[in-house]
Amino acid sequence: MNEVERTLAAMIEFDAGDPRRIQHFLKVHGFARLIGLAEGLDAQTQYRLELAAAVHDIGIRPAERKYGRCDGKLQEREGPEPAEKLLTDAGVTPGNAERVCFLVAHHHTNIGVDGADWRILLEADALVNLYEDDLPQAAARQVLENVFRTDTGIALCKTMYGL
Repeated sequence: MNEVERTLAAMIEFDAGDPRRIQHFLKVHGFARLIGLAEGLDAQTQYRLELAAAVHDIGIRPAERKYGRCDGKLQEREGPEPAEKLLTDAGVTPGNAERVCFLVAHHHTNIGVDGADWRILLEADALVNLYEDDLPQAAARQVLENVFRTDTGIALCKTMYGL
């Protein structure tokens, strides 16, 4: 197995007993991979994107334990530390882990987006959240306007949600 596959397997173990969360990050990873490849990301950015998609919600459990809730900002605050450990154990180099942890710490932040990996992670998570939260088409339209910037992400959102 490569580092991405080891990271996905480790995240399944991390979220053992919670199939909804496991399904969520696997779907986000799938969309992130698809969008990144379609947008022609370089291999390094694609690699970091896929790692970030796998671990983006790793802060949920620590936030729940520490605060009794897991809103987006708490996920961003509590996610980088366990993400760094999991990534290191999976064989990810410190430089790659640093960027992935940055993305984990910003995966609910739509301002200051500084790279395609960050943008695509936001888009992939939004595609899945719109579905999982069973949001109406009006919400999908608003998310499309506020979050999506890549041609592939825009097309997927329009197609999936009939926009």
